[in-house]
Amino acid sequence: MSDHTETPAHGPAHGPAQDAADGAAYWENHYAARDQVWSGRVNAPLAEFAANQTPGRALDLGCGEGGDAVHLAGLGWRVTAVDISALALDRTRARVEAAGLADRVTTERHDLSRSFPEGTFDLISAQYFQAPFEFSRPEIFRRAAAALTAGGALFIVDHGAPPPWAGAAHAHHHFPSAEEIHDGMGLDPAVHRTERLGTIQREATGPDGVTGLLTDNVIVIRRVA
Repeated sequence: MSDHTETPAHGPAHGPAQDAADGAAYWENHYAARDQVWSGRVNAPLAEFAANQTPGRALDLGCGEGGDAVHLAGLGWRVTAVDISALALDRTRARVEAAGLADRVTTERHDLSRSFPEGTFDLISAQYFQAPFEFSRPEIFRRAAAALTAGGALFIVDHGAPPPWAGAAHAHHHFPSAEEIHDGMGLDPAVHRTERLGTIQREATGPDGVTGLLTDNVIVIRRVA
């Protein structure tokens, strides 16, 4: 999920599917386990991308504890921050209020497999929008692409490979490539232009203080019609 600037506590989608109640319970437990799960800082790829976009209306899918939403609002965006976890949204609202940006951020609780925010958006961000169970990511991304304004961008950053310190823990996990994610959306190129499709690497520190390079997928889809 979003606000994800340090070592992930969850991996890519894999394993048996869960129903909405199971998914909501998983994320509530995930956030309840610690007073603060993520760093609170904006995800660096999003910060770099947003710096070159004209502020408008933004949608943050899986907003986590609000680090990305606060950053975008500070740049002048009006942000709809969405998560399945009520506790995550509580923390997002607290962070937004502390930053003095409550007039620029609206929070909505959605299981995005079942409901999606209304309206259209100039930027839709999905930062590490992954979970350790199956859910309908391709369909959610298709709905996101359809909710873009003309000229709007869908910006996706995903874990592209296990961290070097994971060992056998992720041996059976499939980390889809950027091409797999893109192709799974099945978008019409006459409507949605692919502006970026590839990987980046970033240095991170593991749970035992081990540092290494992490691989992320980066996808930018721009609505042109």
